[in-house]
Amino acid sequence: FIFSHSTSGLQHEPQRQYGISSPISLASPKNIDYIHTERLVEAMKPFGLFEDEEQLNHRLVVLGKLNTLVKEWISELGQSKNLPPSVVANVGGRLITFGSYRLGVHTKGADIDAVCVAPRHVERSDFFQSFFEKLKHQEKIRNLRVIEDAYVPVVKFEFDGIEIDLLFARLSAQTVPDYLDLRDESCLRSLDIRCIRSLNGCRVTDEILRLVPNKENFQLALHAIKLWAKRRGIYSNMLGFLGGVSWAMLVARTCQLYPNALASTLVNKFFLVFSKWEWPKPVLLKEPEESSLNLPVWDPRVNPSDRYHVMPIITPVYPQQNSTYNVSASTRAVIVEEFKRGLAVTNDILHGKSEWSKLFEPLNFFQKYKTGLVESKIRVLVGNLERNEFITTVHVKTESFPGNQELCKQSGHVTMWFLGIVFRKVENAERVHVDLTHVIQSFTD
Repeated sequence: FIFSHSTSGLQHEPQRQYGISSPISLASPKNIDYIHTERLVEAMKPFGLFEDEEQLNHRLVVLGKLNTLVKEWISELGQSKNLPPSVVANVGGRLITFGSYRLGVHTKGADIDAVCVAPRHVERSDFFQSFFEKLKHQEKIRNLRVIEDAYVPVVKFEFDGIEIDLLFARLSAQTVPDYLDLRDESCLRSLDIRCIRSLNGCRVTDEILRLVPNKENFQLALHAIKLWAKRRGIYSNMLGFLGGVSWAMLVARTCQLYPNALASTLVNKFFLVFSKWEWPKPVLLKEPEESSLNLPVWDPRVNPSDRYHVMPIITPVYPQQNSTYNVSASTRAVIVEEFKRGLAVTNDILHGKSEWSKLFEPLNFFQKYKTGLVESKIRVLVGNLERNEFITTVHVKTESFPGNQELCKQSGHVTMWFLGIVFRKVENAERVHVDLTHVIQSFTD
């Protein structure tokens, strides 16, 4: 990651407003801010976040080859379905990336999320059958597998050492040009919901980048926040914390509120803003759009289930969705506690009382909680435990561990997760008997 800066032009350009409110501060960076940001970059380097030019170029080569395979396959499929030669020659089709790679915040060895966008003569079944067969015969593709019944169906594989998660979207158009503009919501018209979900990964990523004042400052701040969240055990959408897109939207909102700030300042302001945020007030990067497509959108005024979302972070393109529907009262409490710690640590850093390495110290989970052991479908157990009147917080450690070797021999595979539980203090009671038998039994049943 190359960090460079220039102060020219800041005073002369009119300041555009980003987001749904005016900025909190338009202050330009001071010399000390550049020094703090350079130190932040140095503190992140030991974690192997940043790829060198050779590794970045290798990704581009792999994506180029995969894009060629997609176009070849769509053309061959057109011929096999007896489309006129003039149509086959122009059907197009393309590969579009999204997620951390598209945002410019992927780490060394990270996978690439992409969508195969095809014209209307290509069926979803074609993608999971004939394109899957085509991939099978590629020399440098390994570990090829299909997850067709997922919320967003996906083909996973390794292409010349790069992990790829490939989704599929079929447009209603006869051709898919290379210059396809996915910002135009008319591209969603007449699509099935799986195709809409696939395309929205790209649409959300691109809109986030469009809604930040400075991409480089955003990317570096997001690198820092993602590393911090992973080190502190709160990076997991599946286990009720926040996933990559949610962290990206929170950092993007911080950038909107401090449009001229460098990454070191943005990281500090991130913790300031969200440690004091009045949840469940939603985080929005822009005003929600109206549409005639009549797709379901996040709106607690209309949808009763949306009223139970405790930490809503709303995607910035139609149909707007809450990216944090898995967050519970307990996981939110854990996240907010970490925001407060992050604010205290970064305040010390910016005042010269501490180093950036302090921010990235791992959570000592086993010191924080007495240990207990559970197996999969943990969110169900967490929800049931939270209903107990004597329990205030249930915190799942996001990292899993290999299970007992003897059990592994018996059943083939065992994974362990740890839960930390905080019990409510009861006044005037020396001991309180808390019976969790029914919760545990219903979970294991």
